[in-house]
Amino acid sequence: MPGRVEPVVLLSDDEFAAWFRLVETPGLGRGPVRRLLAACGSPDAVLSTRPTTLRELVGQPMAGAIGTVPEGFAERLAAALAWRGQGDQRHFLAVGAEHFPPLLLQTADPPLLLYVQGDPAVLGRRSLAIVGSRHATAQGLENARAFAKALGEADLLVVSGLALGIDGAAHDGALAAPAGTIAVVGTGLDRVYPRAHKTLAHRIAGHGALVSEFAPGVPAIAANFPQRNRVIAGLSLGTLVVEAALQSGSLITARMALEAGREVFAVPGSIHAPQSKGCHALIKQGAKLVESAADILDELRQAAGPVAVRGGVMGPAPTNPLLDALGFEPTTLDALQARTGWPTAELTAQLLELELAGHVARLPGGLYQRCGLA
Repeated sequence: MPGRVEPVVLLSDDEFAAWFRLVETPGLGRGPVRRLLAACGSPDAVLSTRPTTLRELVGQPMAGAIGTVPEGFAERLAAALAWRGQGDQRHFLAVGAEHFPPLLLQTADPPLLLYVQGDPAVLGRRSLAIVGSRHATAQGLENARAFAKALGEADLLVVSGLALGIDGAAHDGALAAPAGTIAVVGTGLDRVYPRAHKTLAHRIAGHGALVSEFAPGVPAIAANFPQRNRVIAGLSLGTLVVEAALQSGSLITARMALEAGREVFAVPGSIHAPQSKGCHALIKQGAKLVESAADILDELRQAAGPVAVRGGVMGPAPTNPLLDALGFEPTTLDALQARTGWPTAELTAQLLELELAGHVARLPGGLYQRCGLA
């Protein structure tokens, strides 16, 4: 991995401020924001739209929230911009940006903004999530390291959540292989949680990336971690659960992987160990029992991948006038018709063809999104 990564300056300070305003507006969720973007075209356009139009799109409460600057907004914006300015490995990625992870775009609820510390290009590489118990057994930790190292040697990045236990062991094992690792965290990237993983986080930023959809300054809040889990699952071709209790965040990640159409793998364990109960439940429900990294690699080779890949990274699509018309912002069918002048039948047929080839993703709210380098 290169030691220095130039900032991915896809958003000027003013553009980021508009995105940040929408994301940080209380009571305005990701779904309504996507509807507003589909109707208005950009965050700036949303913020300058007449209140009567906003009310028609999202109702009075949300329209009123958009028209009111959130309390403390200026300070939070300044903190985010200051965070980006503190190093050459800090990046803002908005949904629709060139480096926004293509696999994540194909989920039902992708983040609108990502904060990245490290190399943003790794977010487009083939990866597998490894998750599990914070209270792992010695054997579980050894398994996580071994699987991560073997997958990394096969050119699969390992994605995990930087938690104690299995997550930390998976990151550590992946750092012993060339592919690197991605840590998706549930706090702002100006802090490390848990603190015991400060050195590990620094290593990950140098050999992969730290990723969060939470702005600098956001502390560890329990409600944020399920959101973090959906990003872990969404970035990955599949999820491997090494050890997990029956009630655990790892099973949430596995469920989210299934909902995104991704593979789920589980390592079996002792029938007497509480940390094995979740894995056994997954296997009973259809998760693939694995004993080695080769089992995972064989399954991924046989499965039809959710996106086209070439040489370990997302490959470019052929030149296509519809992709040129689509650009890199979420776009409605009506907008594409206005840009191309094509009849609806022809337009939808080409969109379906590009979607099946992994070059276009269909998002909630009737939006279409160009994927990766396509």
